[in-house]
Amino acid sequence: MRLDKFLKTSRLMKRRTLAKQLADQGRVQINGQVAKAGTNVAVNDEITIQFGQTKVTVIVQSIRDVVRKDEAETLYRIVSEERINSDS
Repeated sequence: MRLDKFLKTSRLMKRRTLAKQLADQGRVQINGQVAKAGTNVAVNDEITIQFGQTKVTVIVQSIRDVVRKDEAETLYRIVSEERINSDS
């Protein structure tokens, strides 16, 4: 499954276009490699997403095309969630 579609289906992102924009900006990694929106996601992949001042890392548990809202969190497991300092 495409990265942007997985992020939308898993409800990690509200919209697929937002997931695509983050990927195009280089703010999404799969297994430590910068990923594009069309990159394939597989079970056990580690996805790191940086939104604003937060960096979230998840492990893909399952991949399904259609998921109810209450089941969306079963598609991944959060490994870490950290705040990033804006001191540059």
